[in-house]
Amino acid sequence: MEGWYTWLVETTPGKLLLSLAVVMVVAAAVRLAHRQIGRSVDDRADRYRARKAALFLGYLGAVLLIAMIFSDSLQKMGVALGVAGAGIAFALQEVITSAAGWVAVSLGSFYHVGDRVQLGGIKGDVIDVGMLRTTIMEVGEWVRGDAYTGRIVRVANSFVFKEPVYNYSADFPFLWDEIMLPIRYGSDYRLARQILHRVADEVVGDYTRTAHEAFERVVRSYSIEDASTEPMVLLTANDNWVELTLRYTVDYRRRRPTKDELFIRVLEEIETTAGKVRIASTTVALVEAPRLDVKLSGSGDASRQPPQ
Repeated sequence: MEGWYTWLVETTPGKLLLSLAVVMVVAAAVRLAHRQIGRSVDDRADRYRARKAALFLGYLGAVLLIAMIFSDSLQKMGVALGVAGAGIAFALQEVITSAAGWVAVSLGSFYHVGDRVQLGGIKGDVIDVGMLRTTIMEVGEWVRGDAYTGRIVRVANSFVFKEPVYNYSADFPFLWDEIMLPIRYGSDYRLARQILHRVADEVVGDYTRTAHEAFERVVRSYSIEDASTEPMVLLTANDNWVELTLRYTVDYRRRRPTKDELFIRVLEEIETTAGKVRIASTTVALVEAPRLDVKLSGSGDASRQPPQ
């Protein structure tokens, strides 16, 4: 028995076998922890964070145990490992940067699971944050609006150091959006303005109050001026029509459905105005037709001589 113990702790094959056993035990423990978390934790976000914590502790425990197993060998190979480590760091700099990005994301406020972000040119909802890559459910692209495309994209965590990270839902989970209504000249534009204000209060009034409270927290946290979250209607006159623009705040996940509801309500209200408000469209007016001069020559001209 003592001979087996000596072989395990002092010989390289024994240490490798012992390390393999440690990895298998830790993996089994993590799997059991995930199963228990899935049974006992009902909230989806808490369940995800608990599983991630169990996995991280498993990684950390395995690394520490393997380091203890090879501690005497590591002391003897310190110089060689230092030289090899420099080469490995150069060859795996992208992997190391991604791991550093994972630390920054975990400890900082770049984004969390469930946030809608734009990272590395990809826009979508974060569904997983791994040690090397962030997994995103993509939105947009060929799909109009903010709907899922069905593609799951994995973006390297190193992009948090290379490019801007756009977060649509972190401190202020609302967006300012606009719809434009063109009306003909001669229409009652004051009535049209009243219609837009009334419809906005009905459709996005709740968003306005909630967004105002959220933006007050942003103002207290950052050096930023206060901004109005109330719906506003701006009028512009151009060569073709009077353009009314409704600007409003909306939940970042409800942008497209809210715009659809606003347009439906505005069109319903315009139909009740008995022609006082008429929607404009592009028209082409033919002011004057150009003069056409047509000169016809007879085919039987006697003065024309046949070719020789």
